[in-house]
Amino acid sequence: MPEPLVMISQLHKSFGDLHVLRGIDFTVDVGEVVCVIGPSGSGKSTLLRCVNLLERPESGTVHVAGEDVTDIDCDIDTARRQIGMVFQQFNLFPHLTALENCTVAQRTVAKRSKTEAVRIARDMLDRVGLADKIDQYPAKLSGGQQQRVAIARALCMQPALMLFDEPTSALDPELVGDVLTVMRKLAEIKFDGHVGQVPVL
Repeated sequence: MPEPLVMISQLHKSFGDLHVLRGIDFTVDVGEVVCVIGPSGSGKSTLLRCVNLLERPESGTVHVAGEDVTDIDCDIDTARRQIGMVFQQFNLFPHLTALENCTVAQRTVAKRSKTEAVRIARDMLDRVGLADKIDQYPAKLSGGQQQRVAIARALCMQPALMLFDEPTSALDPELVGDVLTVMRKLAEIKFDGHVGQVPVL
């Protein structure tokens, strides 16, 4: 039986007197899609942010791909390269085209050549249905298209895990379907022959 891709054990997180996460335990297997559902303020975003240590929990452990990211000795920058995250807001660079938004991290963080970065970016933009928008700036794209660029940008880093923090909440209702369709297909994507996408909402 393969080890789960994500293992969270007895996770606790507080903000002052507000105890948001109270002993959270769960696992996520490779290729599995997990949705975290609850009312506003119930800790959904906090939980996701604890997975890649954007928030540090008070106690408990988070293992991603066999690495304890909550270990003080963990190189979190290296660990985060395996974790893609798409936020409620698109967070695209407004002065860069869709293609450039998808190549900047590849070249600066993953140290890929321009040729390789562009090839991967074109492939990922095609996967999210934006092959014809690669030269467009964010201001020229709809909200749904901008969110799909953000998804493609995260996928370009070829992560083992994808986290989505309410990615459709900032979209007009008629745009939600396109983004959800893209998300449903992510668990089937293979990088170098390995199935590695685990969307977690």
